[in-house]
Amino acid sequence: MVQERYHEPVLVTEVVAFLARKPGIYVDGTLGGGGHSLALLQALDASGYAEQSLLIGIDQDYAALCEATGTLHAYAAHTAVVKGNFQDIDALVKRVCREKRLEPRVAGILLDLGVSSFQIDTAERGFSYLRDGSLDMRMNSDGELTAADIINTYEEQDLAWLFWRYGEEPRSRSLAKAIVAYRHNHGAINRTVELANLIRNHAHGGEKVIKTLSRVFQALRIEVNSELDVLRQALDGALRCLDAHGRLAVISYHSLEDRIVKTLFAEKAKSDWGPKGVGLREPLTYGDIALITRKPLSATPQEIALNSRARSAKLRVIEKMPSRSL
Repeated sequence: MVQERYHEPVLVTEVVAFLARKPGIYVDGTLGGGGHSLALLQALDASGYAEQSLLIGIDQDYAALCEATGTLHAYAAHTAVVKGNFQDIDALVKRVCREKRLEPRVAGILLDLGVSSFQIDTAERGFSYLRDGSLDMRMNSDGELTAADIINTYEEQDLAWLFWRYGEEPRSRSLAKAIVAYRHNHGAINRTVELANLIRNHAHGGEKVIKTLSRVFQALRIEVNSELDVLRQALDGALRCLDAHGRLAVISYHSLEDRIVKTLFAEKAKSDWGPKGVGLREPLTYGDIALITRKPLSATPQEIALNSRARSAKLRVIEKMPSRSL
């Protein structure tokens, strides 16, 4: 497995096996520290495909881009690192291809939806309830909305909806009420440890408090970065990018993400067999994609033992089909 300082990538062997099948343009829409991209480039190189290939790495985090540039330095001639949000993947890929005078025919795309270890472990990014930092949680430091803005300005009913919708937190209403009461009595909540302690006190300790902390911090992060809307746009853009028989691999980490991926893939894979009872020999229109993984793949026990953050990872892979109809 590829080792790196910024972030240890998950399901690397599986991603490489599904994607690195031929020369072409490959896109890592969530570049991070470059671990997955390095593994893909090494596999392409080992197969003799590197000279005819280009890896486009996209990330909105400047720290990630700097780290990835170092990670991928040996393949600099076959790499284009781009600052941007993967919701714009289609436009970003076309821009790079225009600059390099290449046809934007993409053989493989990876979207790893997890927060990097580096982001979680950097206290001032505010992603972790285990570290004292500002309530920020922006993936892109240029973004306007922070977790502190949400905690300190959202009405009680809006906070409750947020914790329930994006965190699936069963005590969302009482927790939102406690936060608003705390604001009234003590002022603004601007630090992760302050919010975490409030949640712990409200939950009265116990085993469930860890799950509540995780759910609330997840809900705030999703809201700050509009993650689910961005994901839907990124999936649509990725499918537009792919060439015929190109593949898209998506790694998700919680049920909300995986549900979006699963639903879209199922819809795109459907063929139209017309009204019931017609008895067609072939569909009126074929599905746009084929499901390469019928069920999501998970990390092996061996990988989880080495990297606990792989425990919740789910990998789904599709292949884009050529246009065809009766």
